[in-house]
Amino acid sequence: MTGAGEQRDVRSEVTQARRIVVKVGSSSLTTTGGGLDADRVDALVDTLAKVAGDKEVVLVSSGAIAAGLAPLGLPSRPRDLARQQAAASVGQGLLVARYTASFARYGRRVGQVLLTTDDTSRRAHYRNARRTLDQLLAMGAVPVVNENDTVATDEIRFGDNDRLAALVAHLVRADLLVLLSDVDGLYDGDPSMPGTSRIAEVRGPADLEGVAIGSAGKAGVGTGGMVTKVEAARIAAAAGIPVVLTSASEAADALRGGATGTFFHRTGRRSADRLLWLAHASTPRGALTLDEGAVRAVVEGTGSLLPAGIAAVEGEFSAGDPVELRDPEGRAVARGLVTYDAAEIPPLLGRSTRDLARDLGPRYEREVVHRDDLVVLAP
Repeated sequence: MTGAGEQRDVRSEVTQARRIVVKVGSSSLTTTGGGLDADRVDALVDTLAKVAGDKEVVLVSSGAIAAGLAPLGLPSRPRDLARQQAAASVGQGLLVARYTASFARYGRRVGQVLLTTDDTSRRAHYRNARRTLDQLLAMGAVPVVNENDTVATDEIRFGDNDRLAALVAHLVRADLLVLLSDVDGLYDGDPSMPGTSRIAEVRGPADLEGVAIGSAGKAGVGTGGMVTKVEAARIAAAAGIPVVLTSASEAADALRGGATGTFFHRTGRRSADRLLWLAHASTPRGALTLDEGAVRAVVEGTGSLLPAGIAAVEGEFSAGDPVELRDPEGRAVARGLVTYDAAEIPPLLGRSTRDLARDLGPRYEREVVHRDDLVVLAP
């Protein structure tokens, strides 16, 4: 049980935060049949404008697909990607227009930022995304971030905006992440059942042992569930960012530092910016199987992956794509951005860069995955 003094210390991390990322889900912004609920949007903006005050706020907002359902005459969220993209194309404009009008009541400007994983796992694209967000905040605008559903395919999707919010919080070096849902926190069971209770704090994985979090999806207009929110909270907390998980209706209390929702303590420190995206937002386009020596060099050492340590290659990928690095038993040990096309690698397997440069030319005297573009995965 947390004492009153300790509880004040916990919430002081909320009140002292200067840069905050707030994520809101579709169910908190739209009607059940699709279409934006202007009153709900205004209520959220009222909270952010009044309670956040002079803090810098980045809003990660779902709702584009849901907002496009009713205007296109769709009775529910479509299953096929093409119609989802069409709904997002219509709904994204409506969503940003609504935010623009609502924030204008407080003299605040809005800037739209649409991202795919491809925009953020590649080095140059990542820097561009960060510069854009930093500049919007410096100019007093509120960035409204969403996945670029109109063009994202299965291969370049984040999959849910909870994870996107955690990664954006790391991208902008936020002091706090607030995940707003239609549930007022994480419970130790089904919150609709008697006998369950809200978990006030999570200090680490041990606090979640035996907790039935539920499934990753649910019926309705959204794509997330409690699983995705807890995973997002874990990602952010591991990157040194505390998290409050609560309902949209409790947002004002949460931002004031009240004891609402579930508070996830920091469990780690900030890592190299892009590596968090590479670990959590990239989808491998192929795989490289390493020999035992290369596994040790990658996992325990600080070197790059060279052709001599690769035993096999699979998949179709191009230079710059993310690939999975596996041990001889097929277990994923790392992920990295490859410097060769898949078709170029087989003749290089097991050979030293010196030999390759001598036989094939100096351009082959390079690593297959540079250390700066490699992240070791948790066991």
